[in-house]
Amino acid sequence: MQRLIMKYAAALSTLAALTFGADLVAAQDRELSIGLGYSEFSRSGAENGALVSLDYRHTPFFEKGIFAARFGAAVDVQETGDAFLGAGIAGKWDLGKSWFIDASILPGAFVENVDLNDLGSTFEIRSQIAVGHRFANGTALSLSLSHKSNASTGDINPGVNSLQLRWHFPL
Repeated sequence: MQRLIMKYAAALSTLAALTFGADLVAAQDRELSIGLGYSEFSRSGAENGALVSLDYRHTPFFEKGIFAARFGAAVDVQETGDAFLGAGIAGKWDLGKSWFIDASILPGAFVENVDLNDLGSTFEIRSQIAVGHRFANGTALSLSLSHKSNASTGDINPGVNSLQLRWHFPL
């Protein structure tokens, strides 16, 4: 597991170095973020582990003051092979020149590779909140907390919580 985390950390570090070295001054209409973190399942006996995610945010369809709403999508893959694919609504609050809060609710599908990582149904909802800092070249770094749950629509509803460090890239 430690080797897997080091491999992902090296890949993210390389991407960050390339991104910070580039002169990106793009409008921040659309963005892609790559996250690396850790997930903890609530169900007894489940296999916790590293998480890699890819999030996309589309051009805002609503903007008012410091708030912008947009469509978003995400793919999360656990070290155990469990995966989530979802799409929904994301909101962003710009707090001054460089700080922001990002939140999203993405209904989708979760497929477990480990039996005890079963979240009760294929239908799951990922809710996420993040606090981030945007750099002068348009990239950003955020710390996010997410929760996946079937909102009690399945036979069981143990849920999984994840903490991630995410790199954001304007498109």
